[in-house]
Amino acid sequence: MPPYDLKRELKEFYAPKNTAWALVDVPEQRFIAVDGTGNPNTATAYIEAVEALYAVAYTLKFTAKSEGQDFVVGPLEGLWWADDPTAFTVGAKDSWHWTMLIGQPEWITPAAVEEAVRTASAKKKLPAIPDVRWLTLHEGRSAQALHVGPYDDEAPLLAELHDRFLAANGLDFGGLHHEVYLGDPRRTEPAKLKTVLRQPVRSLA
Repeated sequence: MPPYDLKRELKEFYAPKNTAWALVDVPEQRFIAVDGTGNPNTATAYIEAVEALYAVAYTLKFTAKSEGQDFVVGPLEGLWWADDPTAFTVGAKDSWHWTMLIGQPEWITPAAVEEAVRTASAKKKLPAIPDVRWLTLHEGRSAQALHVGPYDDEAPLLAELHDRFLAANGLDFGGLHHEVYLGDPRRTEPAKLKTVLRQPVRSLA
């Protein structure tokens, strides 16, 4: 039996084909998470958060594999917000708040995450490992689209969501902006990077 893979099991949310906004219904999911603020391109806190997430994610994976429940470590994801929503369309990255995430299979428990944090802390002296926490998220009805290209080129697609799609469908923001990073920016040309953009919504009616 192949290892559990979020991208395969939840294909609608991890491998969408549509590059225009469409509505989806996202089920409850489980994550490990680290919170922070600042420009993801330059903030030390962001780099440390991502390092810590992967350290704990692989600790969880290897423990689960030893118990006969192997899984593929999921892609990096992020929840993003700002005190002024226009910070995203104008690229004011220093004011961005974020919660970086890696999705977990349903059999991973909060207790397993706590144990993985302790184990990873003992093996790797990474400052953000103690900040890794358990998070459940049920986004429900959401607008979702696939962006292909550099991260900095997301603004027009986000502007389309903010300025047209929501109003045309009688919707408003219903949660935090969510991104799923399907490519490794260290190994993939910027023009070929794939990012799932997701915005939980609520009806204005």
